[in-house]
Amino acid sequence: MGEKLLLIDGHSILNRAFYGVPELSNAKGLHTNAIYGFLNILFKILDQEGADYITVAFDVKEPTFRHKMYDAYKGTRRPMPEELREQVPVMKEVLEAMGIYMVEKAGYEADDILGTIAKMGEKAGFQVTIVSGDRDLLQLATDGVKIRIPKTKGGKTEIEDYYKADVLEKYKVTPLQFIELKALMGDTADNIPGVPKVGEKTATELIVSFGSVENLYHHLEEVTKKSIKLSLEENKDLAFLSKKLAAIDTNVNISYDFSKAKIKNFYTKEAYDYMKKLEFKSILDRFEKGTEEKEQNKFFQKITGQKRAEEIFKQCLEKKEIGFQALEEDGELLGAALTLSEKEIYYIEVGEEMKEQDLLSLIKKLGEEVIKKESFTLITHGLKRQFPFWGISCVKNFFDVEIGAYLLNPLKNSYEIEEIAYEYSNLSIPGRTQLFGKISLKEKAKEEPEQFLQYACNWSYSLLMSRKKME
Repeated sequence: MGEKLLLIDGHSILNRAFYGVPELSNAKGLHTNAIYGFLNILFKILDQEGADYITVAFDVKEPTFRHKMYDAYKGTRRPMPEELREQVPVMKEVLEAMGIYMVEKAGYEADDILGTIAKMGEKAGFQVTIVSGDRDLLQLATDGVKIRIPKTKGGKTEIEDYYKADVLEKYKVTPLQFIELKALMGDTADNIPGVPKVGEKTATELIVSFGSVENLYHHLEEVTKKSIKLSLEENKDLAFLSKKLAAIDTNVNISYDFSKAKIKNFYTKEAYDYMKKLEFKSILDRFEKGTEEKEQNKFFQKITGQKRAEEIFKQCLEKKEIGFQALEEDGELLGAALTLSEKEIYYIEVGEEMKEQDLLSLIKKLGEEVIKKESFTLITHGLKRQFPFWGISCVKNFFDVEIGAYLLNPLKNSYEIEEIAYEYSNLSIPGRTQLFGKISLKEKAKEEPEQFLQYACNWSYSLLMSRKKME
């Protein structure tokens, strides 16, 4: 698996944040809601992705090559509100203070910059993620390029993910055929005309049937609906113009330096000072916590030997509560993550020294002792899925944070450990899908053992911390 490259559509995310976060301003009267929302989306994505490289692309004021093709391109858009406009230069200053690489080019949109860098990154072996509020970027999705579309409402952000297969599943067309769709149906947001009388449903049916605009016109006599056929005949030039306008240019001549995109340390003094000026208390807490979490990681230990594993399991029973998660895949036990205290955090790995059956035996013995104790809590996530490993007949002294989170808020759609960790212990840990993609846990443990150790230990540590906040 290659390193991870995160690409962000600057103006698009800033715009989403502006309309998704209630109005905010600092003591000096500077509007700050867009910057605040942008940073929260940025940190959420970073936590989930575990990126190695990052770049933010911005639009420029000058007309693009699309305006030269079609004067009315984006002509129906309302001017940017002044409350948002004043935040753009400040946003760039904050990103610069955080050491985040920014790219823009006159004559092109951020979409074109992102598409070009994504193509370069995929070719160089990177796992690429593009974050944008604009669905036009779905045309860039491949098996190795993921498009993430955040939605912010009332200050809360949800994110939709699309690889090539996801685009096909939802829209019935491939990412490249997304361009063909726009050619026919147009795009009111960008004032791309499309073909009159052809909406999304009809455009989808036509592209599913004919594959492309070119092939559609080669077989126009096969279109059965007379009004649609007539409109296509009369507006052929518009269809092909719209296709050119909708297509993202992935071959922009830019000088992109991967070394400048390498993530170092966001939590700089300059960035911290900006957070103070902008009065972002929760983000200031994060900057302080960023240092704390790095300190926490030094207590993560991987255990491979059976003797040391037995000692740790004995120590469990000396505590009043522990975080415990058996890591499995398709019923196979890969290891166990245990947190006994804030400085005793272990991942016991199944391997040459510690066989699966030996670890299972330790887990079952621990389970037998746990249900006998008078005052003890073993905290886990997804007890129903964990239960087969314990070999016990009851769940006395077990606490499932997944069930706890559900009881506290039964209206949520998901109760994944990373969401629980963030909500109940203010810990930002990447989830399995975001961290490993479609690769199996077993492969990941072999290919990137250090990253897997972080994943496992963060899981059990967040169990212990989250349980305290649920009381």
